[in-house]
Amino acid sequence: MNAMPRQKIRAAIYTRKSREEGLEQEFNSLDAQHEACAAYIASQRHEGWKHLKARYDDGGVSGGTMNRPALIRLLEDVDSGLVDMIVVYKIDRLTRLSFREVTKSPYASQAVFSDSTCHGAMPSIQTRKSNH
Repeated sequence: MNAMPRQKIRAAIYTRKSREEGLEQEFNSLDAQHEACAAYIASQRHEGWKHLKARYDDGGVSGGTMNRPALIRLLEDVDSGLVDMIVVYKIDRLTRLSFREVTKSPYASQAVFSDSTCHGAMPSIQTRKSNH
């Protein structure tokens, strides 16, 4: 009996730092968040997760607003069907607003979110209309 091939889950990493201080360093907070999330995605390869190489980094931008260039681009990519999973280092990197505010975005209607520090313990929000 042949096993069904596992569905690929295209995972993108979103990073954010509120202040610009330290961003000029060769390895900064955004890089550390990205590295931790990449390791988490790698640990989920057996579940079909694939790390997308595009970077979605908002440096020097408050989490109290949804008007963030990288976040907007990421949510547009979710809406376009290019991203299945958004991975963040901690949920507060995604938003300082209510998590519901993020999911109200028209682009987030198909997003699944994962907090890499919870190692799967965070309840995912999965509202994709269709599976790829």
